[in-house]
Amino acid sequence: MPHSLPVIVGFGGFNAAGRSSSHQAFRRMVLASLPSAEQHKTIVGLACLMGLVRPEKDLYVDVLGIELTFVGVSDKYRKAVLEGTLVRKIEHFDASSVKGNRKIRFSDQTSTTFILAKRDVPKMLPPEWQIQEREDGDVDVVLSGDNQFFVASKHELAAKAAGQLPRGFDLSKQYNARFHPRGLQMALLGASDAVHSMGIPWETAASRVMPDQVGVYSSSVYGQIDEESMLGLLQAKLKGERTTAKQNALSLNSMPADFVNAYVLGSVGHTEATAGACASFLYCLQSAVRDLRSGRRRIAIVGNAEAPISPEMSEGFSNMGALGSDENLARIEGTAIPDWRKASRPFGDNCGFTLSEGTQYIVLMDDQLAIELGADIHGAVPEVFINADGLKKSISSPGVGNYISFAKAVAAAVKIVGIEGVQRRSFVHAHGSSTPANRVTESEIISQVAATFEIDHWPVTAVKSYVGHTIAAASGDQLVSALGTFKYKLIPGIKTVPKIADDVNQAHLRFALEDIDVGSQGIEVAFINSKGFGGNNATAVVLSAEKTNAMLEQRYGDQFTRYIDRRESTRKAARDYENKADLGRLDVIYRFGEDMIEEKNILITQTNIRIPGYASPIEFSVENPWKDMQ
Repeated sequence: MPHSLPVIVGFGGFNAAGRSSSHQAFRRMVLASLPSAEQHKTIVGLACLMGLVRPEKDLYVDVLGIELTFVGVSDKYRKAVLEGTLVRKIEHFDASSVKGNRKIRFSDQTSTTFILAKRDVPKMLPPEWQIQEREDGDVDVVLSGDNQFFVASKHELAAKAAGQLPRGFDLSKQYNARFHPRGLQMALLGASDAVHSMGIPWETAASRVMPDQVGVYSSSVYGQIDEESMLGLLQAKLKGERTTAKQNALSLNSMPADFVNAYVLGSVGHTEATAGACASFLYCLQSAVRDLRSGRRRIAIVGNAEAPISPEMSEGFSNMGALGSDENLARIEGTAIPDWRKASRPFGDNCGFTLSEGTQYIVLMDDQLAIELGADIHGAVPEVFINADGLKKSISSPGVGNYISFAKAVAAAVKIVGIEGVQRRSFVHAHGSSTPANRVTESEIISQVAATFEIDHWPVTAVKSYVGHTIAAASGDQLVSALGTFKYKLIPGIKTVPKIADDVNQAHLRFALEDIDVGSQGIEVAFINSKGFGGNNATAVVLSAEKTNAMLEQRYGDQFTRYIDRRESTRKAARDYENKADLGRLDVIYRFGEDMIEEKNILITQTNIRIPGYASPIEFSVENPWKDMQ
């Protein structure tokens, strides 16, 4: 039996450029290169997402006036939309005045007494304290010896730029958020967006396979790190507060997968939370591709969510020297104040990456199921390669692993589409983190592989120039952007730098500083490259929709013609969701406590198990793969 081809039948999510489904975020990145109608559509859709436009008031007109009103609304809000998207100065909090504490000490030579309400006296009295009752019911605290106190103070972050979701887009208002951490809110919205984008009801797709043939592959790198989760858990006692019952569990980096299973899909199938630092999306993707190709899984939801924009995370990365500080950005630009919009500068003169938040999910199916369902195929992922760096001096420094993963990916693509397809109709979505070390090492890798496979003027881009570094979701940003290139025939330029840095190897390469129109030659393959701290290197091969469909037509013959007919209704349903989502109506799937399974109604036999509410039973494997050893 031939290998199944994992095909992309849905994609969704959110980052600083907007919503991923229907390519809204991609269109924001290449806005100036689009026809005017597409520009107006993009601006109005983002304005609705950001709460600037009330569709029922601002967009309702009679048939004859629709186009003029649409253009008028676009013109009215264009400036606000452009300023409120992509990388910009931090808006979640005041990065110039961050709350914190400063240690102060009183020595034993200092005679100090202060008044304290009796209810505020610690239950376990510090040994340096003496308490004296006062007539008014308070107490005098007399200090002796050395004492240490924390005094509330404020400080300024070294790096004040971040890739934030569009300004005004409130995740918690999209569903009953129940004090969910921001990262999990993003996971729910991203997965829901991807499922809706299929144009096929989830129940319809899931009913065609056994329940355990569905898999969710999802994680975050740092877990959830806001007040509702890890941050609150670790800081509560230091701040004189109490921990909550939810903070511990909701902190786990596997929670995005758990939330998608429990509240979006209601899945009892496979669940996997793989993390590989900044390459985590590709780590999850490799697991899904492996299972789909083997037939173990037939549907896979793959994605990540990360919400790392906090003072603590920013300071940690700044102290590593990893973030682009305001001081260094200003020095590069020759200005007193940096242009935060251009903080992320892949392959240009740069000084560190830009911390960002985002969530990206894709829906994969094996090709046979996609054909049977009439799913709309946006591309395919035949291979993902992962390699470590070997022995190294620093855990955060680049190494040799990416040479292996990247070269293997290109070699695999040559076998699939031919050498000419790779040489003339492929491009590279580089990791492009915006650090000085990355710009040198990654360009060396890409250039050397290009020379080996005799590729010249190979287009290279980096989506982080628009949305910054979303950590776990970063290579997801790259992949959904590649899907946009397949559709619109545009490779986004790295517009935040005026030129490529002198130490970047440009041999055989064409770094895109402006959008590149590839409509004339077409694009068949995108290479998604990712490099993560600790030696987590991954490279994926992504095929275009046109190339994938050509391969499937070859495999399925007349059946493919019938598939084309079925696909029309799928595309119509997807457009219906797009139209609603462009008005800010995301219809987030949040099935909290719905259709609970009565465990007493589970039926188990020696050959299968039947779960109430699921169309097919789960068949037990009866083959013994080691029978030759018995």
